Amino acid sequence: MGVIKTLEVALGARSYNIEIGTGLLCHCGEKIGALVKGRQAAVITDSNVGPLYAATVKNSLEQQGFQVTVVTIPAGESSKSWQQAEEILTVLLEQKFHRDACVVALGGGVVGDLAGFVASVYQRGIAFFQIPTSLLAQVDSSVGGKVAVNHALGKNMVGSFYQPKLVLMDMDTLQTLEQRHWQNGLAEVVKYGVIYDADFFRYLQQNAPAILQRQLDVSAEVIASCCRLKAEVVALDETEGGVRAKLNYGHTIGHGLELAGHYQGYLHGEAVAVGMVLAARYAAEKGMCDASVEDAVRELLMQFCLPVQVDRTLSVDEIMNGMALDKKVQDGQLVFILPEAMGNVKIVKGIQQSEIKALLLREYEA
Repeated sequence: MGVIKTLEVALGARSYNIEIGTGLLCHCGEKIGALVKGRQAAVITDSNVGPLYAATVKNSLEQQGFQVTVVTIPAGESSKSWQQAEEILTVLLEQKFHRDACVVALGGGVVGDLAGFVASVYQRGIAFFQIPTSLLAQVDSSVGGKVAVNHALGKNMVGSFYQPKLVLMDMDTLQTLEQRHWQNGLAEVVKYGVIYDADFFRYLQQNAPAILQRQLDVSAEVIASCCRLKAEVVALDETEGGVRAKLNYGHTIGHGLELAGHYQGYLHGEAVAVGMVLAARYAAEKGMCDASVEDAVRELLMQFCLPVQVDRTLSVDEIMNGMALDKKVQDGQLVFILPEAMGNVKIVKGIQQSEIKALLLREYEA
Protein backbone atom coordinates (compact mmCIF):
# COMPACT_ATOMS: atom_id res chain seq x y z
CA MET A 1 0.00 0.00 0.00
CA GLY A 2 1.28 3.45 -0.79
CA VAL A 3 -0.40 6.72 0.15
CA ILE A 4 1.12 9.33 -2.14
CA LYS A 5 -0.75 12.33 -0.77
CA THR A 6 -3.25 13.08 2.00
CA LEU A 7 -5.37 16.22 1.81
CA GLU A 8 -7.96 17.56 4.23
CA VAL A 9 -11.32 19.05 3.40
CA ALA A 10 -11.64 21.43 6.35
CA LEU A 11 -15.29 21.69 7.38
CA GLY A 12 -15.12 21.73 11.15
CA ALA A 13 -16.96 18.73 12.58
CA ARG A 14 -17.58 17.47 9.05
CA SER A 15 -13.91 17.56 8.01
CA TYR A 16 -12.47 14.52 6.26
CA ASN A 17 -9.38 13.35 4.46
CA ILE A 18 -8.72 12.53 0.84
CA GLU A 19 -6.10 9.80 0.45
CA ILE A 20 -4.45 9.38 -2.95
CA GLY A 21 -2.23 6.39 -3.60
CA THR A 22 -1.91 2.85 -4.90
CA GLY A 23 -3.05 -0.44 -3.40
CA LEU A 24 -5.61 1.29 -1.18
CA LEU A 25 -8.56 -1.00 -1.96
CA CYS A 26 -7.01 -3.88 -0.03
CA HIS A 27 -6.85 -1.72 3.09
CA CYS A 28 -10.17 0.10 2.85
CA GLY A 29 -11.72 -2.06 5.58
CA GLU A 30 -9.37 -0.91 8.30
CA LYS A 31 -9.64 2.72 7.22
CA ILE A 32 -13.44 2.63 7.16
CA GLY A 33 -13.63 0.55 10.33
CA ALA A 34 -11.64 3.16 12.23
CA LEU A 35 -14.26 5.82 11.44
CA VAL A 36 -17.55 4.03 12.22
CA LYS A 37 -18.88 2.05 15.20
CA GLY A 38 -21.30 -0.19 13.34
CA ARG A 39 -20.32 -3.21 11.29
CA GLN A 40 -22.90 -3.15 8.52
CA ALA A 41 -21.73 -1.89 5.12
CA ALA A 42 -23.53 -1.53 1.81
CA VAL A 43 -21.11 -1.38 -1.10
CA ILE A 44 -22.82 0.35 -4.02
CA THR A 45 -21.13 -0.29 -7.37
CA ASP A 46 -22.05 -0.72 -11.03
CA SER A 47 -21.93 -3.44 -13.65
CA ASN A 48 -18.59 -2.20 -15.02
CA VAL A 49 -16.68 -1.64 -11.79
CA GLY A 50 -18.21 -4.34 -9.61
CA PRO A 51 -16.70 -7.34 -11.42
CA LEU A 52 -13.26 -5.72 -11.17
CA TYR A 53 -13.08 -4.46 -7.60
CA ALA A 54 -16.14 -5.31 -5.46
CA ALA A 55 -14.69 -8.61 -4.20
CA THR A 56 -11.51 -6.87 -2.99
CA VAL A 57 -13.46 -4.21 -1.12
CA LYS A 58 -15.89 -6.76 0.33
CA ASN A 59 -13.04 -8.98 1.53
CA SER A 60 -11.22 -6.05 3.15
CA LEU A 61 -14.37 -4.98 4.99
CA GLU A 62 -15.17 -8.54 6.11
CA GLN A 63 -11.68 -8.87 7.57
CA GLN A 64 -12.64 -6.01 9.90
CA GLY A 65 -15.85 -7.75 10.96
CA PHE A 66 -18.28 -6.00 8.62
CA GLN A 67 -21.47 -7.63 7.39
CA VAL A 68 -21.29 -6.60 3.73
CA THR A 69 -24.09 -6.25 1.20
CA VAL A 70 -23.00 -5.50 -2.36
CA VAL A 71 -25.55 -3.74 -4.56
CA THR A 72 -24.70 -3.58 -8.27
CA ILE A 73 -26.55 -1.10 -10.47
CA PRO A 74 -26.49 -0.91 -14.28
CA ALA A 75 -23.61 1.27 -15.49
CA GLY A 76 -24.54 4.64 -16.97
CA GLU A 77 -26.17 7.98 -16.22
CA SER A 78 -29.68 6.52 -16.45
CA SER A 79 -29.08 4.70 -13.15
CA LYS A 80 -28.82 8.02 -11.29
CA SER A 81 -32.56 8.01 -10.74
CA TRP A 82 -35.07 8.12 -7.94
CA GLN A 83 -36.24 4.62 -8.91
CA GLN A 84 -32.73 3.23 -8.52
CA ALA A 85 -32.30 5.02 -5.19
CA GLU A 86 -35.56 3.54 -3.95
CA GLU A 87 -34.42 0.05 -4.92
CA ILE A 88 -31.19 0.48 -2.90
CA LEU A 89 -33.14 1.87 0.07
CA THR A 90 -35.37 -1.20 -0.09
CA VAL A 91 -32.30 -3.45 0.14
CA LEU A 92 -31.05 -1.54 3.20
CA LEU A 93 -34.43 -1.92 4.88
CA GLU A 94 -34.71 -5.60 4.01
CA GLN A 95 -31.20 -6.18 5.43
CA LYS A 96 -32.24 -4.25 8.57
CA PHE A 97 -29.44 -1.72 8.33
CA HIS A 98 -29.13 0.38 11.49
CA ARG A 99 -28.22 4.05 11.89
CA ASP A 100 -24.61 3.11 12.68
CA ALA A 101 -24.26 1.33 9.32
CA CYS A 102 -22.40 2.83 6.38
CA VAL A 103 -22.63 3.15 2.61
CA VAL A 104 -19.51 2.73 0.47
CA ALA A 105 -19.57 4.14 -3.07
CA LEU A 106 -17.31 2.11 -5.37
CA GLY A 107 -17.38 3.53 -8.88
CA GLY A 108 -17.53 6.72 -10.89
CA GLY A 109 -19.58 9.86 -10.50
CA VAL A 110 -22.96 8.22 -11.04
CA VAL A 111 -22.32 5.67 -8.30
CA GLY A 112 -20.92 8.29 -5.94
CA ASP A 113 -23.82 10.70 -6.40
CA LEU A 114 -26.44 7.97 -6.09
CA ALA A 115 -24.85 6.20 -3.11
CA GLY A 116 -24.31 9.50 -1.32
CA PHE A 117 -27.92 10.48 -1.88
CA VAL A 118 -29.09 7.15 -0.47
CA ALA A 119 -26.83 7.58 2.57
CA SER A 120 -28.14 11.10 3.13
CA VAL A 121 -31.79 10.06 3.33
CA TYR A 122 -31.65 6.58 4.90
CA GLN A 123 -32.82 7.04 8.51
CA ARG A 124 -32.02 10.76 8.05
CA GLY A 125 -28.39 10.07 7.28
CA ILE A 126 -25.81 7.33 7.79
CA ALA A 127 -22.04 7.29 7.28
CA PHE A 128 -20.85 7.52 3.71
CA PHE A 129 -17.49 6.68 2.12
CA GLN A 130 -16.24 7.43 -1.38
CA ILE A 131 -13.95 5.09 -3.33
CA PRO A 132 -13.96 6.78 -6.76
CA THR A 133 -12.65 4.68 -9.64
CA SER A 134 -12.88 7.14 -12.56
CA LEU A 135 -10.75 10.20 -13.17
CA LEU A 136 -13.78 12.47 -13.26
CA ALA A 137 -14.94 11.18 -9.88
CA GLN A 138 -11.47 11.45 -8.37
CA VAL A 139 -10.84 15.04 -9.43
CA ASP A 140 -14.36 16.36 -8.97
CA SER A 141 -17.54 14.60 -7.97
CA SER A 142 -16.24 12.53 -5.02
CA VAL A 143 -15.05 15.65 -3.17
CA GLY A 144 -17.38 18.25 -1.72
CA GLY A 145 -20.51 16.40 -0.66
CA LYS A 146 -22.88 17.23 -3.53
CA VAL A 147 -25.09 14.14 -3.90
CA ALA A 148 -28.14 13.78 -6.10
CA VAL A 149 -30.27 11.85 -8.54
CA ASN A 150 -31.52 13.12 -11.88
CA HIS A 151 -35.09 13.93 -12.80
CA ALA A 152 -36.56 13.59 -16.26
CA LEU A 153 -36.77 17.39 -16.38
CA GLY A 154 -33.26 18.16 -15.16
CA LYS A 155 -29.88 16.83 -14.04
CA ASN A 156 -29.10 16.65 -10.31
CA MET A 157 -32.40 18.32 -9.42
CA VAL A 158 -33.13 16.06 -6.42
CA GLY A 159 -30.28 16.01 -3.93
CA SER A 160 -28.50 17.46 -0.94
CA PHE A 161 -25.14 18.43 0.50
CA TYR A 162 -23.83 15.43 2.42
CA GLN A 163 -20.15 14.98 3.14
CA PRO A 164 -18.35 11.62 3.14
CA LYS A 165 -16.28 10.45 6.11
CA LEU A 166 -13.30 9.63 3.88
CA VAL A 167 -12.38 9.62 0.20
CA LEU A 168 -9.99 6.85 -0.91
CA MET A 169 -8.49 7.33 -4.37
CA ASP A 170 -6.69 4.18 -5.49
CA MET A 171 -4.91 5.12 -8.69
CA ASP A 172 -4.60 1.47 -9.66
CA THR A 173 -8.29 1.56 -10.57
CA LEU A 174 -7.60 4.13 -13.28
CA GLN A 175 -5.61 1.58 -15.28
CA THR A 176 -8.81 -0.30 -16.21
CA LEU A 177 -10.65 2.87 -17.23
CA GLU A 178 -11.62 3.07 -20.90
CA GLN A 179 -9.71 5.80 -22.72
CA ARG A 180 -12.87 7.75 -23.50
CA HIS A 181 -13.68 7.90 -19.78
CA TRP A 182 -10.13 9.00 -18.95
CA GLN A 183 -10.49 11.82 -21.46
CA ASN A 184 -13.93 12.59 -20.01
CA GLY A 185 -12.33 13.29 -16.63
CA LEU A 186 -9.68 15.53 -18.18
CA ALA A 187 -12.38 18.10 -19.02
CA GLU A 188 -12.91 18.74 -15.31
CA VAL A 189 -9.12 18.87 -14.86
CA VAL A 190 -8.85 21.63 -17.47
CA LYS A 191 -11.66 23.47 -15.71
CA TYR A 192 -9.59 23.92 -12.55
CA GLY A 193 -6.82 25.61 -14.50
CA VAL A 194 -9.20 28.03 -16.20
CA ILE A 195 -11.08 29.05 -13.07
CA TYR A 196 -8.38 29.15 -10.39
CA ASP A 197 -4.82 28.46 -11.43
CA ALA A 198 -3.11 29.67 -14.61
CA ASP A 199 0.13 27.93 -13.56
CA PHE A 200 -1.75 24.63 -13.35
CA PHE A 201 -3.21 25.27 -16.81
CA ARG A 202 0.34 25.74 -18.15
CA TYR A 203 1.40 22.53 -16.40
CA LEU A 204 -1.37 20.72 -18.27
CA GLN A 205 -0.26 22.24 -21.57
CA GLN A 206 3.36 21.23 -20.97
CA ASN A 207 2.51 17.68 -19.89
CA ALA A 208 -0.49 16.92 -22.11
CA PRO A 209 1.00 13.83 -23.84
CA ALA A 210 2.08 12.25 -20.53
CA ILE A 211 -1.31 12.99 -18.98
CA LEU A 212 -3.17 11.48 -21.93
CA GLN A 213 -0.99 8.35 -21.56
CA ARG A 214 -1.75 8.16 -17.78
CA GLN A 215 1.87 8.32 -16.59
CA LEU A 216 1.68 7.67 -12.85
CA ASP A 217 3.78 10.54 -11.47
CA VAL A 218 2.15 13.17 -13.66
CA SER A 219 -1.34 11.75 -13.11
CA ALA A 220 -0.84 11.76 -9.33
CA GLU A 221 0.21 15.41 -9.46
CA VAL A 222 -2.80 16.32 -11.58
CA ILE A 223 -5.27 14.54 -9.28
CA ALA A 224 -3.71 16.00 -6.13
CA SER A 225 -3.75 19.52 -7.57
CA CYS A 226 -7.41 19.26 -8.51
CA CYS A 227 -8.36 17.87 -5.11
CA ARG A 228 -6.37 20.60 -3.33
CA LEU A 229 -8.13 23.31 -5.31
CA LYS A 230 -11.56 21.82 -4.77
CA ALA A 231 -10.92 21.22 -1.06
CA GLU A 232 -10.00 24.88 -0.63
CA VAL A 233 -13.16 26.02 -2.39
CA VAL A 234 -15.46 23.66 -0.50
CA ALA A 235 -13.95 24.76 2.82
CA LEU A 236 -14.80 28.36 1.93
CA ASP A 237 -18.29 27.69 0.59
CA GLU A 238 -19.72 24.27 1.44
CA THR A 239 -23.25 24.81 0.12
CA GLU A 240 -22.45 26.83 -3.00
CA GLY A 241 -23.65 30.20 -1.79
CA GLY A 242 -20.80 32.06 -3.41
CA VAL A 243 -17.31 31.18 -4.62
CA ARG A 244 -18.05 27.46 -5.06
CA ALA A 245 -20.36 28.32 -7.94
CA LYS A 246 -17.21 29.00 -9.99
CA LEU A 247 -16.76 25.22 -10.18
CA ASN A 248 -19.75 25.25 -12.54
CA TYR A 249 -17.71 26.76 -15.38
CA GLY A 250 -18.89 25.08 -18.58
CA HIS A 251 -21.72 23.31 -16.81
CA THR A 252 -24.69 25.51 -17.72
CA ILE A 253 -24.46 24.73 -21.42
CA GLY A 254 -22.99 21.31 -20.60
CA HIS A 255 -26.05 20.23 -18.66
CA GLY A 256 -28.27 21.50 -21.48
CA LEU A 257 -26.33 19.37 -23.96
CA GLU A 258 -26.61 16.28 -21.76
CA LEU A 259 -30.34 16.70 -21.29
CA ALA A 260 -30.97 17.41 -24.98
CA GLY A 261 -29.20 14.16 -25.81
CA HIS A 262 -31.17 12.28 -23.11
CA TYR A 263 -27.82 11.32 -21.52
CA GLN A 264 -27.11 9.06 -24.49
CA GLY A 265 -24.73 11.31 -26.43
CA TYR A 266 -22.13 13.33 -24.58
CA LEU A 267 -20.54 12.02 -21.43
CA HIS A 268 -20.59 14.63 -18.65
CA GLY A 269 -17.04 15.83 -19.17
CA GLU A 270 -17.48 15.94 -22.93
CA ALA A 271 -20.52 18.19 -22.56
CA VAL A 272 -18.66 20.40 -20.09
CA ALA A 273 -15.76 20.68 -22.55
CA VAL A 274 -18.06 22.12 -25.20
CA GLY A 275 -19.67 24.35 -22.57
CA MET A 276 -16.28 25.74 -21.51
CA VAL A 277 -15.36 26.70 -25.06
CA LEU A 278 -18.69 28.43 -25.67
CA ALA A 279 -18.60 30.24 -22.32
CA ALA A 280 -15.11 31.55 -23.13
CA ARG A 281 -16.33 32.66 -26.57
CA TYR A 282 -19.29 34.48 -25.04
CA ALA A 283 -16.98 36.20 -22.54
CA ALA A 284 -14.67 37.31 -25.35
CA GLU A 285 -17.60 38.62 -27.38
CA LYS A 286 -18.69 40.67 -24.36
CA GLY A 287 -15.19 42.07 -23.92
CA MET A 288 -14.63 40.30 -20.60
CA CYS A 289 -11.52 38.46 -21.77
CA ASP A 290 -9.17 38.21 -24.69
CA ALA A 291 -10.04 35.78 -27.51
CA SER A 292 -6.80 33.96 -26.69
CA VAL A 293 -8.50 32.42 -23.63
CA GLU A 294 -10.99 30.57 -25.82
CA ASP A 295 -8.17 29.53 -28.15
CA ALA A 296 -6.08 28.12 -25.29
CA VAL A 297 -9.02 26.26 -23.76
CA ARG A 298 -10.06 24.78 -27.10
CA GLU A 299 -6.53 23.72 -28.03
CA LEU A 300 -5.88 21.98 -24.71
CA LEU A 301 -9.23 20.18 -24.83
CA MET A 302 -8.43 19.03 -28.36
CA GLN A 303 -5.05 17.71 -27.13
CA PHE A 304 -7.05 15.64 -24.67
CA CYS A 305 -9.25 14.35 -27.53
CA LEU A 306 -12.36 16.08 -26.19
CA PRO A 307 -15.15 17.61 -28.29
CA VAL A 308 -15.14 21.39 -28.68
CA GLN A 309 -18.20 21.86 -30.89
CA VAL A 310 -21.91 21.29 -30.37
CA ASP A 311 -23.36 18.12 -31.84
CA ARG A 312 -25.53 19.63 -34.56
CA THR A 313 -27.99 16.75 -34.44
CA LEU A 314 -29.22 18.18 -31.13
CA SER A 315 -32.11 20.61 -31.09
CA VAL A 316 -31.14 24.14 -30.01
CA ASP A 317 -34.54 24.51 -28.36
CA GLU A 318 -34.01 21.32 -26.36
CA ILE A 319 -30.56 22.53 -25.28
CA MET A 320 -32.12 25.82 -24.15
CA ASN A 321 -34.91 23.98 -22.32
CA GLY A 322 -32.28 21.95 -20.48
CA MET A 323 -30.44 25.10 -19.47
CA ALA A 324 -33.67 26.76 -18.33
CA LEU A 325 -34.15 23.92 -15.84
CA ASP A 326 -30.61 24.21 -14.51
CA LYS A 327 -30.21 24.91 -10.78
CA LYS A 328 -28.19 28.03 -11.61
CA VAL A 329 -31.16 29.82 -13.20
CA GLN A 330 -32.31 32.81 -11.13
CA ASP A 331 -35.56 34.67 -11.84
CA GLY A 332 -35.77 33.02 -15.24
CA GLN A 333 -32.34 34.29 -16.28
CA LEU A 334 -29.16 32.28 -16.71
CA VAL A 335 -26.13 32.40 -14.45
CA PHE A 336 -22.82 31.79 -16.20
CA ILE A 337 -19.26 31.41 -15.02
CA LEU A 338 -17.21 33.46 -17.45
CA PRO A 339 -13.42 33.87 -17.72
CA GLU A 340 -11.82 37.29 -17.32
CA ALA A 341 -8.31 35.88 -17.80
CA MET A 342 -6.70 32.46 -17.54
CA GLY A 343 -7.06 31.39 -13.90
CA ASN A 344 -9.74 33.95 -13.10
CA VAL A 345 -13.48 33.72 -13.68
CA LYS A 346 -16.51 35.75 -12.66
CA ILE A 347 -20.03 34.71 -11.70
CA VAL A 348 -22.33 36.62 -14.07
CA LYS A 349 -26.05 36.71 -13.33
CA GLY A 350 -28.97 37.91 -15.39
CA ILE A 351 -27.86 36.65 -18.79
CA GLN A 352 -30.73 36.63 -21.25
CA GLN A 353 -31.58 33.23 -22.68
CA SER A 354 -31.94 34.85 -26.10
CA GLU A 355 -28.24 35.77 -26.07
CA ILE A 356 -27.16 32.18 -25.43
CA LYS A 357 -29.58 30.88 -28.03
CA ALA A 358 -28.01 33.27 -30.54
CA LEU A 359 -24.55 32.01 -29.53
CA LEU A 360 -25.65 28.43 -30.17
CA LEU A 361 -27.25 29.30 -33.50
CA ARG A 362 -24.01 30.94 -34.65
CA GLU A 363 -22.21 27.73 -33.68
CA TYR A 364 -24.61 25.73 -35.86
CA GLU A 365 -24.09 28.07 -38.79
CA ALA A 366 -20.28 28.11 -38.57
